Amino acid sequence: MTQTEFLNIVMPFKDKVFRLAKRLLISTEEAEDATQEILLKLWNNKTKMQDYKNVEAFSMTMTKNFCYDKLKSKQAQNLKLVHSNYEDNNTSLQKQIELEDSINWVARIIEDLPEQQRMIIQLRDIEEYDYDEIAKMLDMNNTAVRVNLSRARKTIREKLTNTHNYGIK
Repeated sequence: MTQTEFLNIVMPFKDKVFRLAKRLLISTEEAEDATQEILLKLWNNKTKMQDYKNVEAFSMTMTKNFCYDKLKSKQAQNLKLVHSNYEDNNTSLQKQIELEDSINWVARIIEDLPEQQRMIIQLRDIEEYDYDEIAKMLDMNNTAVRVNLSRARKTIREKLTNTHNYGIK
């Protein structure tokens, strides 16, 4: 496999790999490092790449496993919590602060979800994979993916609504 062929296969989904790594590792720098590691592993195993039915799904699974390993290691204690990927300069300062606050609340709520629900939210709502692909990546059946996604969305909705209502019902 030539470098051009490799790039044609890998480049369309490298941003998805980064976003998944960022969701799991939080830190932009750590996510960039993880993405680079995954791409390097794919390059080193480029001769085996034709054996995979879906290289994108395989790389997402590799990313998930790599990030979990990184979080389990002692390096995880050094990860920074930084959320600076949202900017909108066309709104008033008050509205901008409210939007940033809502985004931070959603991120905190997602972080508190069970691991499986957190992964499914990331893959479905952020990376926009379909249910079959998520089921294959997480080694689950389609129904379980849908149920977990529904529960995760319900939890996010309830907690965010409760937050915005200041606990008043």
